[in-house]
Amino acid sequence: EINNMELVKKIAGAWKELPASQKQVYEEARKTDMQRYQEQLVAYKAQLTPAQAAALKEERRKRLARRRSFRVKRELTVLGKPKRPRSGFNIFVSENFQESEGISPAAKMKHLFDAWRKLSSSQKQPYLQLAEDDKIRYENEIKSWEAKMVELGREDLIRSKRQQAKPKTAKPAKTVKKAETAKASSRESKAKLKLKKSEE
Repeated sequence: EINNMELVKKIAGAWKELPASQKQVYEEARKTDMQRYQEQLVAYKAQLTPAQAAALKEERRKRLARRRSFRVKRELTVLGKPKRPRSGFNIFVSENFQESEGISPAAKMKHLFDAWRKLSSSQKQPYLQLAEDDKIRYENEIKSWEAKMVELGREDLIRSKRQQAKPKTAKPAKTVKKAETAKASSRESKAKLKLKKSEE
């Protein structure tokens, strides 16, 4: 009569109260089952072609990456990371989604996308202004959030730290010197041009 969550809690409680001598039977069964599984896995992997093995390995890597990504997103949500700013189109969609034509969400989105493209720039302006305001909101919130993360010792979550982590290739001294010379000559030619115009 109870749901799965309550059932698992009851079983876990019963397991904790079980004496070690009675747990031994289940532990032995687990070991036997694990050994059988390992043998079947070895046999399965042996009959795979190299291409199938590579495909399985790639699938596993993607699955682990998805799991990692999900954990990171969940952690950021728990830590209260501000939501990214919305674009003008996102705001337009959120305001008009319920009333838009179409049965499925995909059909509604297609209709809204077409409607957005048909709007004149003056009609889009209020949405673009709201998007600009949301961008400012995000910048303010993310700065205070990142300061909070520094206090908590979580510098790894800060944008600038992640961007700095990317290796920068050092430019050779000759290239730097050439660039500086080019800038200087460009400044000189601009100054000469201004002087000519003022003389005329």
